[in-house]
Formats: sequence, structure tokens, C-alpha cells
Amino acid sequence: MTATPDLSTPRLAGPELLRSVFRQHAAGVAVITARDQDPVGFTATSLASVSAEPPMISFGIGTGASSWPAVSRAGHVGVHILGEHQRDLAATFARSGADRFGAPTRWFEGPHGVPVLHGVLAWLVCRIVARVPAGDHRVVLAEAVVGDPAGAGRPLLYHQGRFNALRD
Repeated sequence: MTATPDLSTPRLAGPELLRSVFRQHAAGVAVITARDQDPVGFTATSLASVSAEPPMISFGIGTGASSWPAVSRAGHVGVHILGEHQRDLAATFARSGADRFGAPTRWFEGPHGVPVLHGVLAWLVCRIVARVPAGDHRVVLAEAVVGDPAGAGRPLLYHQGRFNALRD
């Protein structure tokens, strides 16, 4: 490997290189929820639109995540797009061991028993159609069945390891 004139010396790929590269990538922030015996959820920056027809999304989840057992069994998940006013909510759902559905989190039981969060920019309830192995994660493919895009505000972003507001 050699350095290019305007870049530093390339490094071999591994977990730390991938993390370092993706710290440079600004991503929207979502919370994925599911229902097992109790509601579960986690903060995700891997949410992507996959298909318009049928309306399908994808997200990644680590197989070691506390929410994985519920997501691995769930028929449906909730997908919530967070606003810049919801940094604390994003941090709560990202923190291991947190009481994610306790106060001050506001939520209700939505379609198919999926926990739906109050005050988000938009939400979907999606039917899981596949869980694809991808290293220590699974890529979940899910078809949207119902939702609401009418929340007010601007999106929350994740960049450089922090939750950030969108700037003009």
C-alpha cells in the first residue's frame, strides 16, 4: 500500500477502520421497537429505504444486542424517525441497561402490538420479511404496513459519535 498525495497512508480494513470511516458519515437517527413479553427498542443509524413497491426498509442489528432476541422472533417492528429535539430519547435507546420505556419516554401500543413512540417526526409499523446474516449482525428487511409521516420538526443526525442537529 502507498499513500496518495492528498491522503494519509491507507490502513488494512478491520473494525476500528470501519468505525473511523463511518464517524465521517452523517446518518439519520431512528429507534426500532418490537414487542416480546415486554417492549424492546434500540437506536439505529443503519435505517435505509429499500423498495417503493412494495414499500420496504432495512436496518442492521447486532446479534449480541439486548433487543436481538425479541427482534429475531417478532413478526412486526416499529420504525421511528427522531427529530433534533429528541437527543435524550436517542441516547436512552442507545444506552445499554437503560429503562427505555420508562418515564420520560412516552409511547403507546400501536398496530400489531408494536410500541410506537410519541413526538417523532414519522413512524412506520413494518412486517419483517427476512433476517439476513451479515457478520456479527443481521440485516432485517421489513415491509411497511401502516405509519404516520406528519410529525413536526427537523431530523436528528449522528456524526462523529454524537447526536447533532441539521444545519442549513
